[in-house]
Amino acid sequence: MATENDKQQKHKPGPLKQQNKSHKHGSHKTKGQLDKSNKGKVELKLIPKKNKELDRKQRRHQINQIRKNKRENIIEKKRKINSESYAPHVIAVLSLSPVCSCEAVIAKIVDFDDSKLTFFNNNRTTIVSSRHRYRITIINLDNSGINSILDAAKVADSFLFVVPASGLIDESSKNLMTCLITQGLPAHLVAVQGLKEMVIKKQVDAKKRLMKGLGIWFPEIKLHSIDNSQDAEVVIRLLINKKSKSIHYREHRPYLMAEHLEFVEEDIKENHGTLKVSGFLRGKPLSVNVLIHLPDLGDFQLNQIDAPTDPYASKKSRTQSMEHDVVMEEEIKVLAVADPLKQTPLKVEADIDHMEGEQTWPTEEEIKDAQEASRMLNDDEFDTNAKKKSSKGTSDYQAAWILDEDDSDDEENSNSSDNDNDEFRMVEDDNEDPSKPDTDFDNISMAATTVADDDKYDDHFDIDEDKKALEKYRLEHENELFPDEIDTPMDIPAKDRFLRYRGLKSFRTSPWDPKENLPLDYARIFQFQNFNHSKRKVLKEKVKEDSSLIDAGLYVTLHIKNVPKIYLESLDKGSPLVVYGLLPHEHKMTVMHYVIRRVQGFDAPIKAKEQLIFHVGYRRFSASPIFSQHTNGNKFKMERFLPQNGVVVSTVYAPIMYPPAPVLVFNENSQLVATGSVLSSNPDRIIVKKIVLSGHPFKIHKKSSVIRYMFFNRDDILWFKPVELFTKYGRRGHIKEPLGTHGHMKCVFDGQLKAQDTVCMNLFKRVFPKWNYNPCLIASRTNNNHEEQMLQE
Repeated sequence: MATENDKQQKHKPGPLKQQNKSHKHGSHKTKGQLDKSNKGKVELKLIPKKNKELDRKQRRHQINQIRKNKRENIIEKKRKINSESYAPHVIAVLSLSPVCSCEAVIAKIVDFDDSKLTFFNNNRTTIVSSRHRYRITIINLDNSGINSILDAAKVADSFLFVVPASGLIDESSKNLMTCLITQGLPAHLVAVQGLKEMVIKKQVDAKKRLMKGLGIWFPEIKLHSIDNSQDAEVVIRLLINKKSKSIHYREHRPYLMAEHLEFVEEDIKENHGTLKVSGFLRGKPLSVNVLIHLPDLGDFQLNQIDAPTDPYASKKSRTQSMEHDVVMEEEIKVLAVADPLKQTPLKVEADIDHMEGEQTWPTEEEIKDAQEASRMLNDDEFDTNAKKKSSKGTSDYQAAWILDEDDSDDEENSNSSDNDNDEFRMVEDDNEDPSKPDTDFDNISMAATTVADDDKYDDHFDIDEDKKALEKYRLEHENELFPDEIDTPMDIPAKDRFLRYRGLKSFRTSPWDPKENLPLDYARIFQFQNFNHSKRKVLKEKVKEDSSLIDAGLYVTLHIKNVPKIYLESLDKGSPLVVYGLLPHEHKMTVMHYVIRRVQGFDAPIKAKEQLIFHVGYRRFSASPIFSQHTNGNKFKMERFLPQNGVVVSTVYAPIMYPPAPVLVFNENSQLVATGSVLSSNPDRIIVKKIVLSGHPFKIHKKSSVIRYMFFNRDDILWFKPVELFTKYGRRGHIKEPLGTHGHMKCVFDGQLKAQDTVCMNLFKRVFPKWNYNPCLIASRTNNNHEEQMLQE
């Protein structure tokens, strides 16, 4: 038994034995200690909240009430819009074929109602029907330009497209439909002209043929005949009662279509005065203190807003107000007067403070000193520390990558075109195909019959313009064959020619400060701390109760001050004038980015920084954009030309525009180039231009090789020595040392090169758009109209 007791005493517990927590003494306070610490204070007794959770029946009732209220609000809004007291329903009539006639369609619409009042104003017809209790304004867009049609689409509530029963639609109408759909097409119908003149059996085939041709733009469209007044009545009822389609850029802003214009000259010397624009206010309520945008001119302030008599009132309202007509003519009711303290200032650009010292720019003397010091350095002294001592008062970073305002991309293209002596560059083959016959008898016989036409053809041939087009095609072709490759100049040192370029270890991960070496134009722009937050705040901001706010639907007169007199003289009477009220900050200049895609059918090359015309929401201006890739990351590669396929980002200096908003891009010949939408406003977007310098192996020995034709002097090799090299066959390497004085250099790679391989070096620089924003397109438009009249004569 003793031995068993000894064994029990020697037993040790295993690791799985339960271990209880020890008592935490000292942390607990007694009641006496709590009384001393609280010093007689008593805790606040919280009142228990009632349980506000609803049961299933109550939740169902709440959902039904919310649905009912929404439905009643929509019905009330729709009744208000279609009533006689609201603004007339605007219908734009557009024919998609020269065979159709918009005037005949409008005549049938006017004839179907006997109890109507008809008002004519240029190409607009307003109908007031007392029987059907509606008011409509019809805009005749027949023989109108593309700008007039797009302006009409910015204000129209409905669109009526007229097509022939034969289905003949011209190419210009197809391009026009692309513009309208991109800009934002309201509720629409398609009417067929001449359908009932056909045999009944052929009408079904004609409808099928039309629906197949129009299915590209209207997948679920229904065709309606409009050959008599009864058909016109059905079409008008469908358009008025059709569900309205939301267009984002005009839902959040007040806008007005001018019914009457009057100019009151105030400053005789400068020919400036007050432009009175009368019309029905639509969209959001308008404040007299906000800015107003006039198309093709710019942004302006308001003096006051008046409420004249409604020119399209019905007979009943006219008889009731006959006694007060004289009073209304003498005294017009003033709705709101601008307050100078609350009025939005016309400050488009930021003030430039030259003494602020945001950036330090080296002088010309410092640059010359830096160049002379770099020439005196030998091979052993060439390092990063020596470069920092090259100029007084200037850092190495600024001296190496200084911005030159006169530098442009055209200089690179001229230098690259002059250097044709490189043996390793591909040369275009000018040899003719031997299989091709020397003579084409069909062409000879055709030329013999059209000798007179050939003589007239040369009269309209512009040799200079043809040379420019040929140069653009040649540059685009070379860019496709050799992307980003340029020739190293022989007469200019490469370190001077590519002074602003730098090498990057990795395009994706290498750092690049967005605030370094900015151009002077960046001091003129405004920038958001958080653009997306500001956009949501502005677009979702509720309208506050203010005495200066004018509700939509009223007939008002806007007094726009400081408008040049030439603007009223240059306006096209057939084009509707649409005035928009601006949201906060939309008049300020910044760097805007638009996502665009080239349209099908336009194959002409579009070079970066080429003058283009932009239609952005309600704005229309000309600018010179730069193109960049639409990818993820913090750096974006610049595109020298607008690509044939794919999406790119177009960057310009332009006023702020909150997305979503459509973008249309035209060239100077009013040809549609690209379509897209607004991306954002971000001046910190880094757009990098990439160039590739190439050379060929001269001698190969294992991993080391002698490379030539990349540089042509010793100093250039030493300058670009830190930049990494790569080959088209996938080798990586670096410059070891220069050999001689004619541009040969010894390079080391991670493997042996092949004789047919090409050695390349990537260089990068940040690029910025040109500041040539021009909203004043009046002069160019008047000149084009004058030229068209001269050609017609």
